[in-house]
Amino acid sequence: MIIKKFQGSTEEEAILAARDEMGNDAVIMNIRTTKKKGLFTFRKKSIVEVTAALEEKEMISPAREQPLEEIAGNTPASVVEKEVFADRLNNIQSLLEQQMKEKLTKETIAEAPKEPVEEEENENIRFLKLIYQQLINNEVEEQYANQIISEVEKHLKKEASLDNVLSAVYQKIILKLGEPDEFIADEDKKKIFFFIGPTGVGKTTTIAKLASDMKLVKKAKIALLTADTYRVAAVEQLRTYASILDIPLDVIYSDEDLRDGIERLKECDLIFVDTAGRSHKNEEQCNELFHLIETVDEIDGFEKEICLVLSVTTKFRDLEKICDTYSKLGSYRIIFTKLDETSALGNILNIAILTEGKISYTTYGQNVPDDINLIDVQSIAKSLLGGVG
Repeated sequence: MIIKKFQGSTEEEAILAARDEMGNDAVIMNIRTTKKKGLFTFRKKSIVEVTAALEEKEMISPAREQPLEEIAGNTPASVVEKEVFADRLNNIQSLLEQQMKEKLTKETIAEAPKEPVEEEENENIRFLKLIYQQLINNEVEEQYANQIISEVEKHLKKEASLDNVLSAVYQKIILKLGEPDEFIADEDKKKIFFFIGPTGVGKTTTIAKLASDMKLVKKAKIALLTADTYRVAAVEQLRTYASILDIPLDVIYSDEDLRDGIERLKECDLIFVDTAGRSHKNEEQCNELFHLIETVDEIDGFEKEICLVLSVTTKFRDLEKICDTYSKLGSYRIIFTKLDETSALGNILNIAILTEGKISYTTYGQNVPDDINLIDVQSIAKSLLGGVG
């Protein structure tokens, strides 16, 4: 974007000078009236200064970009390699530049500020406002969008380009999401994974997908336990998957059944426990689940891991209450389901910031063993900024 100033004895004269040099596509960004400097200024007529902007056709040369370290402050550059930004942010930059042009075009001369404005700072603010709105449109909570924008703004140089601003926000989002937490099989560290969460989020299907990956790809010794005896279909569904994968499955009805099941499966590396969906509003049901999970603390030889399965389509207000209810269990991993049912992924960032928890996997369909991946934080960040995930 080219920004220049023009002067005239009247607004019309100054605007005409801007149009003559920059063409009819020039956008008037600011108008101010000032006195000429020097002696006897009270005898001299005021002059009108107009600031005009014109969109450049060519992208900013990467050679003139600031070092990423200067833009993102204390953010480590190793998280996202600088040379990768150009390709990944191309679409986002084009989108925001177009939005910027449309926004400025709608401004009339009458609405233009009359007071002098620091041009570089004003441009940064405009960029950040557009990015902020993009985050809100993707259902990032206002408090978290403000937090990200505020942290980035502190480290921005006044002459930062849109590409630099985008890169800083992009990297900040990735840091907020954190490193994905992958399931790892270790013969020396046997683990029991409890899958918990509201009804209908896809816990049973998610277990089948992960069990397939751990058995077929990572060659781990897997076993399944199900405590979801409220739904007959859930037991049969898991039994079908266990038969296909040729892995053991036990149905548990009590704490004692859980102990016995773990004892029978002690040669396995990983045991996945499917639990019945529980409403976070039903305190009695939640306490039953908590008691079942605490039973494992009395069993030697296994470490306990908790996976909270959430649908990305659930309202944030409800997700917030669900996470608060299950916080009594201590730390947990988060698995997000149903990414294929929404185009707004803001809840992933919201929950990552809210819980400071570890986000592991995301699912995006019913196909087993497909439609599941370790969370791609770069893809999520790009999607939140308006790019294609």
